[in-house]
Amino acid sequence: MSTMAFGQIQSGGLRSQVHDSFDNVSKLCQEGRLKEALHILELMIQQNTQAPISAYVGLLKGCARRKALAEGKQVHALLVQNGLDSDIFLGNILVDMYAKCGSVLDARKVFETMPEHNVFSWTAIISAHADKGQGEEAIDLFQRMQKTGIAPDKVVFLVVLKACAKIAALEQGKELHSLIINSGFESDVMVDSALVDMYAKCGCIVNAREVFDKMSKRDVVSWSTMIAGYAQQGLGKEALALYEQMKQENVQPNIATYVVLLKACARIAALEQGKLLHSQILKHGFASDVIVGNTLVDMYTKCGCIDYAHQVFKDMPERNVVSWNVMIAGYAQQGLGKEALALYEQMKQERVKPDDVTYVVLLKACASIAALEQGKQLHSHIIKSGFESDLTVGNTLVDMYAKCGSIEHARHVFNNMHERDVVSWNVMIASYAQQGLGKEALTLLEQMQREGTKPNEVTYLSVLSACSHSGLVGQGCRLFDSMCKDHGVTPTVDHYACMVDLLGRAGCLADAEDLINKMPMQPDAVVWMTLLGAARNCGHVEIGRRAFDSAVKLQPENASAYVLLSNIYAAAGKRDEVAKLRKEMKEVGVEKTPGCSWIEVDSQVHAFVAGDATHPQSKEIRAELNRLVRLMKEAGYVPDLSFVLHDVGDEEKENALCEHSEKLAIAFGLISTPPGTCIRINKNLRVCGDCHNATKIISKIVKREIIARDANRFHHFKDGFCSCGDYW
Repeated sequence: MSTMAFGQIQSGGLRSQVHDSFDNVSKLCQEGRLKEALHILELMIQQNTQAPISAYVGLLKGCARRKALAEGKQVHALLVQNGLDSDIFLGNILVDMYAKCGSVLDARKVFETMPEHNVFSWTAIISAHADKGQGEEAIDLFQRMQKTGIAPDKVVFLVVLKACAKIAALEQGKELHSLIINSGFESDVMVDSALVDMYAKCGCIVNAREVFDKMSKRDVVSWSTMIAGYAQQGLGKEALALYEQMKQENVQPNIATYVVLLKACARIAALEQGKLLHSQILKHGFASDVIVGNTLVDMYTKCGCIDYAHQVFKDMPERNVVSWNVMIAGYAQQGLGKEALALYEQMKQERVKPDDVTYVVLLKACASIAALEQGKQLHSHIIKSGFESDLTVGNTLVDMYAKCGSIEHARHVFNNMHERDVVSWNVMIASYAQQGLGKEALTLLEQMQREGTKPNEVTYLSVLSACSHSGLVGQGCRLFDSMCKDHGVTPTVDHYACMVDLLGRAGCLADAEDLINKMPMQPDAVVWMTLLGAARNCGHVEIGRRAFDSAVKLQPENASAYVLLSNIYAAAGKRDEVAKLRKEMKEVGVEKTPGCSWIEVDSQVHAFVAGDATHPQSKEIRAELNRLVRLMKEAGYVPDLSFVLHDVGDEEKENALCEHSEKLAIAFGLISTPPGTCIRINKNLRVCGDCHNATKIISKIVKREIIARDANRFHHFKDGFCSCGDYW
């Protein structure tokens, strides 16, 4: 609107220019210049010029498009001032505007004060709640609508089906299905597709397929919805089979189809099918779509082909923050924390602004390799970026610090969180469990309950684990009994595994085995492996053999089972049994998972595998190891050769023990950091007894604290002792 036009209106310009003023209001609304349009409308009202309803409608729709809540409220005030707030048409537009501006509360207030409602009014308010994720309120409103006698239309059915799908409200969804049939909408392709989606998201894939099969007409959306339903339920094979049927019937896949198919491949690690889809995506010219590209990257990473994923990522003509997040997450999921952090540096160089998801996946990468210093740097970036108050970021920060061995930093973040949910408490309790701090975990459980957060099955799993690692047998048994009786939490197979661990570590092997035999569900391999580990610690051959037999029936390729039983036989002097077991391993093709350890020095993560000679400072590391072994033997260290499976002489066994990955990492830490500083290492497997004993002695010799995180827990070595009290 020009300055002249403002002046003419302010001075009570010509009546013939009023119509032009309304036109200018509409034009300004379309251009998003809402403040100017609103100012003109206010001036016109001051001049007692009756503004047409279309002017208000244009402004309200403009506010909805721009999510301009403040301006929308001003228009609402003008409507009230001019007595137009009782108009049903404008009331519907107001409800829609408030909903799209994110204020469902204001939308509901307008709706409840409207003198009458029509189907559009109900659709607007039901949509407002459904879009906000308030499915129960949306369903309640729909039921209220039915009582008024207003017949639902197609749009209302679509909205309420979506609400049922979001909250998995199966019973209400079934009732809605009956109403749809009675209302004559079952043959509508959009409604049928929404029914398929609702049943699939409620976990009733059979019902979804029944609706799909009965459809008289199916478009690409229908097929994509059914395929997505299979993919969401983890039924990747069924999703791919339906895709083949879709092609057999000149239905052409669209971008949405390929996205759900790629997700199906990712779920079942169907690499070959994923590659075929990739070629078809290239053929149809969809590869340039950023969503397709992101899903391809995710599919390849979840199929274990990180190089393919990175190639797709590099070739993408357009990348958004999601692209970077997916690639970083891919590296983190594959245990490639160094590469994930390097990609973050590249992301910053290309001036891509990280979001909360970026920080979450990066913190997980730091946690996976115990990169404490880089985690601290990320924490600083999170604070500067304003994401510290984000609940998920806060929970992940607690987890990162805990997994890097800094329980003090973890608790500090936890204490300063603006809000905490059950996940926050679970993460902090699990942190204490990893450190073997059982009493602290129990105290935190009590605090959690006092502050009104109800523990769930994960909470009890973490507390039981903490009791197990701390030898709190009585407290653990009482907690296990009360979680079901007093708190309504039904124990799962994982809770039973924790109890087996608790009893087994305490030397109560007969009780642990008896508990397994009385389990209300079938014990899994983890339960039997837990008993086998306890038998290894106690040197109990018979129970160890029974646990081994049960474990390998469920997981024939489990190398850890062979290793543990071999250790039991070796400790018992049964050399013939060790040889037999080693031969059996070769026959079934089972190979021991190589041990790998990481250490962070000067914000760089260095990885070592057993016998590693690839590190640039390999000579210096071995020289330091030789020095340590000599000093350790002088201090009374005797290598425990039972931890070497290879059929070689004692000297070669001793050399093999010397080159375990954690010993290499410790030696590197000693030559690379100033005297007196703490050494932190991370290992992918459970620390062996020889390395545990050796590290205790090393900590005393070098007068340093050594913090090691293995697959089970943390070990703080200092002055010849370990925080676990040799109870791990």
